[in-house]
Amino acid sequence: MNREQRTVNRNAPDLELFLISFSLASRSQLREPKTVKLSSEVTERLAASGIRLTRQREEVLAVLLQKRDHPTAVEVFMRSKKHMPTISLATVYNCLEALVESGLAKQVNLDRAPTRYCANLLDHSHFFCEECGAVHDIEILQQPWNLPGGYLVKQAEVTFRGKCPACISKNL
Repeated sequence: MNREQRTVNRNAPDLELFLISFSLASRSQLREPKTVKLSSEVTERLAASGIRLTRQREEVLAVLLQKRDHPTAVEVFMRSKKHMPTISLATVYNCLEALVESGLAKQVNLDRAPTRYCANLLDHSHFFCEECGAVHDIEILQQPWNLPGGYLVKQAEVTFRGKCPACISKNL
């Protein structure tokens, strides 16, 4: 991990708090057919990755922040079309790839299912409800792994599977 990556990771909680506050403050604006402007910190983060903040990328990130339900690219596309009717599915895929590459979004991969996207930048895992298909963020309290010496973990993904509380209560 180079120095820039450590700086980005160390600033992730601050950026996450900004993105959450942006999301809450702009919910009413997102219903209007206009693109919401993001902070200079988001622009700087994209620029550090060599990526320019376009209106389309701004819209796709706003969609991810508006409803944190881990949407697929097609779901992001359908939501983006409401605010930006000219956006294409290919553009949404390209925007999501750029956001993941810059560290402003994460891919959530579940077995044999379309890739989902998550704007939660804090360390966390996911819970997949096998009944309703919902994906929920799960906080990681500590590193549960005791790896032998000599291993360098760059990324770890842990997904829990089962039934969410809503589906459990439906089946009682």
